[in-house]
Amino acid sequence: MQFLDYLIVVIYLLSIVVFGFILQRKASQGIDAYFLGNRNMPWWALGASGMASNTDIAGTMIITALIYALGVKGFFIEIRGGIVLIMAFFMIFMGKWTRRAQVMTLAEWMRLRFGEGREGNIARLMSAIANLIISIWTISYFAVGGGKFFGELLGIDDRLAAIFMIVLAMIYTAASGFYGVIWTDVFQGILIFFVIIYVCVLALQMVTLPETFSVSVPLSGGEFETIPTSLSNWSDFLPPATMDLPGEYSAYNLFGITIFFYLMKTSIEGFSGAGGYMSQRYFAANSDRTAGLLSLFWILLLSFRWPLVTSFAILGIHYGLNNPVIADPELVLPTVIEEYIPIGIKGLLVACFIAAAMSTFDSIINSSAAYWVRDIYQAYLQPNANDQQLVIQGRIASVAVVLLGLLFSFPVANINEIWGWITIGFSSGLFIPLLLRWYWWRFNGYGFAVGMLTGMAAAIINQLSGLDVPEYANFLIPASASLVGCLIGTFVTSPTEESVLDNFYQVTRPFGFWQPMRDKLSFPEQAKILRESRRDIIATCIAVPWQLVLFLTGMMFLTKQWEQFGILLLVLILLSIALYFTWFQYLEKANSKKVKANHFH
Repeated sequence: MQFLDYLIVVIYLLSIVVFGFILQRKASQGIDAYFLGNRNMPWWALGASGMASNTDIAGTMIITALIYALGVKGFFIEIRGGIVLIMAFFMIFMGKWTRRAQVMTLAEWMRLRFGEGREGNIARLMSAIANLIISIWTISYFAVGGGKFFGELLGIDDRLAAIFMIVLAMIYTAASGFYGVIWTDVFQGILIFFVIIYVCVLALQMVTLPETFSVSVPLSGGEFETIPTSLSNWSDFLPPATMDLPGEYSAYNLFGITIFFYLMKTSIEGFSGAGGYMSQRYFAANSDRTAGLLSLFWILLLSFRWPLVTSFAILGIHYGLNNPVIADPELVLPTVIEEYIPIGIKGLLVACFIAAAMSTFDSIINSSAAYWVRDIYQAYLQPNANDQQLVIQGRIASVAVVLLGLLFSFPVANINEIWGWITIGFSSGLFIPLLLRWYWWRFNGYGFAVGMLTGMAAAIINQLSGLDVPEYANFLIPASASLVGCLIGTFVTSPTEESVLDNFYQVTRPFGFWQPMRDKLSFPEQAKILRESRRDIIATCIAVPWQLVLFLTGMMFLTKQWEQFGILLLVLILLSIALYFTWFQYLEKANSKKVKANHFH
C-alpha cells in the first residue's frame, strides 16, 4: 500500500468514529434506543445492516479459500454457516415469530415462553450466559481471521491488527449503540457493494480460465499440496457424491453425506431461530411486514458476496498461471489484493474490508451487551436502575466482551478450526432446546436449562478430550446429550402454567404440538392460524432452494459457463414466481404499533 491508500483508510476510520460519537446523544435516550433504536428503524436499513454484519473478513477468507481449492463445489460446504441459509427460515416465519414477542433479547423472550417465576428465570439466565459465551468466542474467531488478513496486507503483527480493529469498533459502538451499528453498517454496506462491483468487473475483463490449471490444498502440519484440476470440474455446480482430496480437505471426501449433514444442521438451526445480532434486527422491527421485507433485502444483498469470492478465487488461479501457485488457500484474498488492485482503489478496498470486519464486530458487541444489561444486571442485580445507569452498563459490557474475546483469540492459529468449533461443536449443544421451545407445549424452562447445560458440557468435554472425531460426531454428541437433558428436565418437573402457554401461543402463533392451547381458541381463529402455518411450511420448502440457486447463479456468471448459468437463471425465475404466490403476496401490512403482550405488563 502507498501513501494514498493509507490516507483513504485513515479518513474512513476517523469518519466512522466521529459518526459514532455524533449518534451518541440519540443512543443515550434509554436502553430501548441503545439496543433497539426505539423500534423505528426502516426495514431497508435493518436488512442492509444485516448483510454488512454477515460479510466478515474471516468468513470471506475461508469462503474464498474453499472456492479457490474446490471450485463451485466449495459453495456447498458453506451451507454449514457461510451461506447464512437460516435467513430463508427467518424470511418466511421465524422473523415474524421473533418480532411478535416485543422483547429486547432472546433471553428475555424466555419470560414470554416459560413465565416470570423460577422456571422462566432459570431459562432466561441460561440463555443469557450461553449467548454471552458464543459472542466472546465469535469475537475471537473474527479477531484471528481479521488479524491474519490485515497483518498480511499491512505488514504488521496479526494480533496487533486485530486489536486495533476491534478496539476501534468497540469505541464507536459503545458510544452510539444500535443507532451507530445500523447507520455505520449501511455506510459500510455501500462501501462493500462498490468493491464487489469493482472486483467482479476486474475478474470478468481480465481472466478467462484455461481448460486445465492447478490449485493448492492444505495438508497437516502447515504443509500444502498442489493439485491439477480442469475448468469443467472446477466450475460444475452439481455436488458430487464423493471426492478424492488429501490433507485437511479429506474431511469432505464423502461429499454427499457431508452436504446432507450440513443441510440437516442448518434446517434445525433455521427452525430453532437464533440469538445475538440476527434476532436483534427482528426485535427492532415494528411489524410482520417489516420483518419479512428486511429478510428479503438481507438475502438479496448477501447474494452479491458469492460473485465477489468467486472473483477473488478466479484471480488467485490466474496469479498461479504466471507465478508459483498460491500455496495457502486462506492467503488468496490478501495476495490478490496486493497483486491486482491499483493504488487508491487498494486503499478503498482495504477500507471496505475493515468496514466488513467492523460491521460484524459492532453488531456482536451491541447485541451481547444487551444480554448483560437486560437479562443479568437489570433483571437480578439492579432492578430499579434508571436509563442512564443501564446505558452506562451497556458501554461497560461492550468493553468487557471485547477484552474477553481478544484474550481467548490468542491460543487460536487456524480460522477454520475455531469456525468449525463454534458452528458445529458448541452451537450444536444449544439447537435442541432452542428447537423444542417453539413447537412443543410440554417443554418447560427446566428442560430448557438442563438441555443447554448438558449440551454445552458435552461440547466442551468433546473439544478438550483432543480426540480427532469427524464433524458429524462433533454435532451429534452435544446434540444427543442436550436432547437427553431436555427430556429429563422436562418430565421430572411440572408443565409451564397454562395461562403462560395460552398467552405465548396467542402472541406468537407457531405451528407444532400446541393442541391444548389451540383448542381454546374459536374456530375462525384456529382456521386462520392453520392457513398461515400451512402457507409458511410450503413457502419455506421453496425459499431454501431459492436462496441456494440465487447465490449459485451469481457465481456461475463469473465463471463464464453460460449454459449452466442459463439453467440456474431459469430455475431461479420459476422459484421466485412460486415464492411470490406462496409468501410475498401474503405479507401482512401490520400496524407498526407495539403489540402489548401481557406477560410482563
